[in-house]
Amino acid sequence: MKRGVATAMACAAAAAAVSAGEVGPVPDKTAIIETLGLEPHIEGGYFVRTFQPDHRAKVDTPAGPRYTMTAIHYLLTDDSPIGHLHRNQSDIVHFFHMGSPVHYYLLYPDGRLETAVLGQDLAAGQRLQLTVPGGVWKASHLPEGAYGLISEAVAPGFDYADMALAERAALLEAFPQHAGVVRRFTRD
Repeated sequence: MKRGVATAMACAAAAAAVSAGEVGPVPDKTAIIETLGLEPHIEGGYFVRTFQPDHRAKVDTPAGPRYTMTAIHYLLTDDSPIGHLHRNQSDIVHFFHMGSPVHYYLLYPDGRLETAVLGQDLAAGQRLQLTVPGGVWKASHLPEGAYGLISEAVAPGFDYADMALAERAALLEAFPQHAGVVRRFTRD
């Protein structure tokens, strides 16, 4: 995880430079992928795990022991603009970093659909942070721009055993009132 710590420090330095008005050239998506060491994600987009607390005991969950928390960088790009509908058992906090706004679609077990936009235009209602409770179906989308970079903190920590990619037929049956969202953000 040493690369994750170095990456986090580099991102913090970049954010401080932006806040201080010392903005350099805007990186392109290829530079971000290479600099952060991102790889394709099963949901769509690109990611890299930046933190897992190896120095702490894992916590017991109904599915088995998990890290207390994990974190990733996650990037949607114009050539991979969709994070397909999926559900995690853990709670996730998303943090916007840079690029174009990222749109979110959340399908709650009670049938409610919530939308949110992560971005820097707070006056337009965009948010810097979004919390998604475990058990909620989630999709993300980059409708325009070359990329949108976020981070996610997951507690208890992410494990692929706790994640399910949506099956279109099952979600259409569960959420017929949101058929457009389900069709748009599932692969099958």
